[in-house]
Amino acid sequence: MKKMCVIGSLNVDVFTSVDRFPKPGESVIGETFNIYIGGGKGANQAFSLGRLGADVLMVGKVGELFYGPDYIKVLEQNDVKCNYVKIEKGVFPGIGLVTVDNNKENSIVYYPGANGMVDITLIDEAWEEIKSRDIFLFQLEIPTETTLYAMRKLKALGKTIIFDPAPAKDIPKEIFLYVDYITPNHTELETLSHMQINNEEDYKLAGAKLIEMGAITVIAKAGKLGAYVIKKDSFKYIKGYKVKAVDPTAAGDSFNGALAYSLSCNQDLEESIRFANAVAALATTAMGAQNSMPTIDQVNKFLSQQI
Repeated sequence: MKKMCVIGSLNVDVFTSVDRFPKPGESVIGETFNIYIGGGKGANQAFSLGRLGADVLMVGKVGELFYGPDYIKVLEQNDVKCNYVKIEKGVFPGIGLVTVDNNKENSIVYYPGANGMVDITLIDEAWEEIKSRDIFLFQLEIPTETTLYAMRKLKALGKTIIFDPAPAKDIPKEIFLYVDYITPNHTELETLSHMQINNEEDYKLAGAKLIEMGAITVIAKAGKLGAYVIKKDSFKYIKGYKVKAVDPTAAGDSFNGALAYSLSCNQDLEESIRFANAVAALATTAMGAQNSMPTIDQVNKFLSQQI
């Protein structure tokens, strides 16, 4: 199995559930409330890999306030190496304010906190450990210039890079030069392609736009429907799995972690996406970003029950 590295964000997540999302200027009553020491797209992907049994290194920063240092313990207890997760004094960690409605849709407000302090100095400090890894995962919750700096150096070494363009925003086209797999969800694909997506043909056209920008392989995550794989000369739909969903938070992060895990085991891309679809589906079956992330035994049991 190849070694993984996640360079990205770590958040403490504050959750509440509501009957429905409030309208502008309206207050609604929260039905449940929880604080989860575990969140952030980067750390979620690392956590998912650790739960599956991968050899994974996390590179990032937390603040010393509001449970930040406790997060490192949570990751280490789930087999994530945190040698280069630094603690910033007098600073809050990244915070995710998550609301889930009765339709199991979520709304998230993200405060960067210490994630905004992940700079190229940290990359240089951790470089000897970083470059010993094989597959790398990135997102958009740390400064883009840091992500680009790390990607340039890694691509020069021929490393494999998986990029989750989340949260949705426009990105420098240079990123496409370094990325092997880009994994937008519906909203992120709309943002990057500047087109509305309503059906399968739209996924194909939007993915093709990213290919024109320089992407090699686009894996468009379509939630419970599964995923679409767009390359220069091909388009394929890979069906998702039906489960009783409770909370979709971090399903996309689980997908990315599982994709990296399966590729590290030398599975082909289609098989890796089927595996990732299964992990993402299981990750929706409990509240919280990391509580529901499955182990490899749970995934294998789930897949054995599918027809």
